[in-house]
Amino acid sequence: MTHQNYTKTITAKIPSSEAANKISRVSDWWTKGFKGASQKIGDSFTVNFGDTFVDFTIAEVVPEKKIVWRVTNSNLPWLKDKTEWNNTQVVWEISTDNKTTNVRMTHVGLVPTVECYENCEEGWNFFVGESLLKLFTDNKGLPDRKAKKR
Repeated sequence: MTHQNYTKTITAKIPSSEAANKISRVSDWWTKGFKGASQKIGDSFTVNFGDTFVDFTIAEVVPEKKIVWRVTNSNLPWLKDKTEWNNTQVVWEISTDNKTTNVRMTHVGLVPTVECYENCEEGWNFFVGESLLKLFTDNKGLPDRKAKKR
């Protein structure tokens, strides 16, 4: 049996261009502890949650269709392997059907066998499934829900 990468899909009645733009507004839906740029290939950014940080580089952008973030460095202090996210990728796939946009986020490398899976699944479920969706629908996300030192 192959292990599945974490995946979350959300749907909203917004144009695909708006979805792509809002994904790149990381501080509006994930954390106010955001530094850098997240719009085009080569941009790099960091998200911070207390002692936890993750550095990303934008590896691929297909306008209104796909965005790939590559993790270049991380510190997840509650894990045995504090750099468990290193060399993983967050892939955003965007598609539109009858004025409805679907966004499928896959964290490639975040599989049930890694130590972070349960905790990270809970975080992604909230930040993508609730906060980013709320940014799509109400233009106001819910960043920093559990942004505390671990």
